[in-house]
Amino acid sequence: MIQGAPDWLGKARRAALSLRATTRGASGAKQSVYVILLHDDRRPDPWGLYVGQTSRDPDMRFDQHKSGYKASGPARRFGVRLLPDLVAHLNPMRRWEALELEAALAEDFLTAGVPWVEGGH
Repeated sequence: MIQGAPDWLGKARRAALSLRATTRGASGAKQSVYVILLHDDRRPDPWGLYVGQTSRDPDMRFDQHKSGYKASGPARRFGVRLLPDLVAHLNPMRRWEALELEAALAEDFLTAGVPWVEGGH
């Protein structure tokens, strides 16, 4: 667990684990969804999550965000680290499903009580 992690992280994990990818491991399944832990001390609740999907390795995609290459502003400025345990059970999958699950993850995180969710579109 992350030191000083928000109390909603367990609920977010349960929400993510409730989702399934029907095309996981299928022929042509090359997309992944990923979740980045965000932290911004200026916010009332400084912790949040960024949800994305990629055809690249999620670690490489995180590095791209941090370096500014095709980066989401919040992921670049406030990204702390990937949370691969939230989505490992889903990857890899086909592109259409990655797009659907990216949105579903963001919505389910908000429902689970994550106060700040970016991405998911």
